Amino acid sequence: MTVQLTTLPNGLRIITDTVKDVESVALGVWADVGTRDEDMKYNGIAHMVEHMMFKGTARRTAAKIAEEIEDVGGQVNAFTSREVTAYHIHLLKDDLPLAVDILSDLIQHSTMPQDEVERERQVILQEIGMTLDTPDDLVYDLYQETAYPDQSLGAPILGRAAIIRSMERSTLMGYVSRFYTPSRLVIAAAGNVSHDKFVDLVKKYFNALPESTGNKHIVASYTGGSVRHEKELEQSHIILGFRGIGRKDNDSYSAMALSTMMGGGMSSRLFQEVREKRGLVYSVYSHHTVYQDEGQYTIYAGTGPERLPELMPVLCDEIKKSCELFTPQELKRAQAQLKAGILMAQESMMSRANAQAKHLIFFNEILDLNDRIKRIEEVSLESVRSTAERIFTSTPTLAALGPLKTLESYEKTRERLAA
Repeated sequence: MTVQLTTLPNGLRIITDTVKDVESVALGVWADVGTRDEDMKYNGIAHMVEHMMFKGTARRTAAKIAEEIEDVGGQVNAFTSREVTAYHIHLLKDDLPLAVDILSDLIQHSTMPQDEVERERQVILQEIGMTLDTPDDLVYDLYQETAYPDQSLGAPILGRAAIIRSMERSTLMGYVSRFYTPSRLVIAAAGNVSHDKFVDLVKKYFNALPESTGNKHIVASYTGGSVRHEKELEQSHIILGFRGIGRKDNDSYSAMALSTMMGGGMSSRLFQEVREKRGLVYSVYSHHTVYQDEGQYTIYAGTGPERLPELMPVLCDEIKKSCELFTPQELKRAQAQLKAGILMAQESMMSRANAQAKHLIFFNEILDLNDRIKRIEEVSLESVRSTAERIFTSTPTLAALGPLKTLESYEKTRERLAA
């Protein structure tokens, strides 16, 4: 069996995906905590903690952490999302013990020196500034806040500048003690790795984790609405979105197919109609995002302000037609794209480790690729149409950034969708 799972008595889960004909191993620690678990007054803490975990331990300086990995040709990185935070390393198979040692040191013994807190605070503030200068990133933050107002799922992952400026070291350290506990951690590896030897390494090095607590995820509530930010830009950036399907919902695979058929590639409905046929945009695509209890379906379009009056009616018209006019060939193409994406990702050891770790967090079971493929193949035109109707009859969210004088009102867009 290539994928094996061991759960330690303290709740720590260890999963491996063994691929014997490669020379490397990708491994990491995935924490079942992200931006949606934040207290709103500490928005950005999940991401700031991720930064600070690399800034030194009792045994290693920040420079030493990077040097030890790169001395053996490895790569180390991390990410924070709305539901997961991860720390991962990719290196040659013989250097696996070093990687486990370093990861355990980061997770269990980060000291977060005050001078490093102050330095990294400035780095994150610059990162926030970069987002403010990147319209197609900023418009997504505006969208998220409008879809989920006054709640952590709608808050920006990077946090708000005023909060980051006042974040204290003790608050960061307390967050780690509260959330980086055995029951919320998955340690995963993919590549040329022995499961039993990996479990022994984890037992040896991960021996100082704090006791697990009963922290629960914060329940989300999609609201919808409209936000418009006038800004001097060359293009207008538009996101039209709807309440989507949660990852555990029976319609989640139909929602994936719907998004692919609508705006998942150059052959999709939106790309062909909006860009190729009418020349209204340079970029247009759709995306379906899943959360534990929620989902969201979004359509992004970037266009010149003079094309806005024509763009919105076309988008609304394509959405309304989607419930009826999809063809068997479009579904077959979408299924092929989805299956290819899953299978091609198997060629990356880091993608394999990431997929197994997140599936274990979200579903508490080993990821079965054959089951995923089967569920994609079971999607029918009828299920896609019913899912489209379910999504597109929800309250829309419209986020717009740039020159917007020619953008029709939110109320007018809602009328078009309801007509």
